[in-house]
Amino acid sequence: MSSSLKSPPRKPPANPPDEVRPAERLCHTTGALLVLSGLAHLVVFAVDGGPWYGPVSWRKPVTFGLSFGLTLIAVTWVTSYLRIGERLRTVLLLVFAADCVVEVGGITLQAWRRVPSHLDMGTPFDTAVSMVLAVGGGVLVALLTVFAVASFRRRPSGPAGMALAVRSGFAILLVALAAGAAMIARGVVLVRSGHQAAAYGSTAPLKPLHGVSLHAVLVLPALAWLLSRTTWSEETRWRVVAAAVGCYAAAVAAAGVWAVLTYR
Repeated sequence: MSSSLKSPPRKPPANPPDEVRPAERLCHTTGALLVLSGLAHLVVFAVDGGPWYGPVSWRKPVTFGLSFGLTLIAVTWVTSYLRIGERLRTVLLLVFAADCVVEVGGITLQAWRRVPSHLDMGTPFDTAVSMVLAVGGGVLVALLTVFAVASFRRRPSGPAGMALAVRSGFAILLVALAAGAAMIARGVVLVRSGHQAAAYGSTAPLKPLHGVSLHAVLVLPALAWLLSRTTWSEETRWRVVAAAVGCYAAAVAAAGVWAVLTYR
């Protein structure tokens, strides 16, 4: 066959699927720094002491730093399986990363000032911080809802069980966001009606539901990924993921029942 009839060599894709893009690297780095911030404040708590629970404690920068950092890393990784435009995904991830920094930064700032980070309307500055955190929470809900909807509009890619894990992870994450929004909404109502102390206590019943639901988007896809490294058949791996989804959903349901039974 003459060389003129040969097909021209194909150019490699500009961004191979396994390549870590700059935006992803930035989000991973930001998430790792947030996790380190949480761990650093655990050391601060060990040195400084004080209460672990309550509206003013070192627990908040610890747990929020760890949770937001892990969630940012998880969402950055999991959304690589979604079938959405790369430019849209990049924009959403960068906004999400910035919002995570604002949330953890505001909470950490107030912890060092020894004042509550949420539901604090005592001074104009504290009110501004509380409002920024509330608006930031709304942005988080909007961004993660977009990703959740995208996961159900088109089947996510990946190994056996990954599509189920990603969809279930985002669906359960929406439960966590709803619980967080309910805590803020009820607290704001109580604060504005003059019941500041009751506002802080009102969030307790929903905290387990919020915490349990928050990390399904990491745990379930991570399980699917780990199973893809085994020699098990695709059917077996899918069944294991499905069983894990069922167990996670049962845990979320139990936390929800507890919240209903203890909610005042």
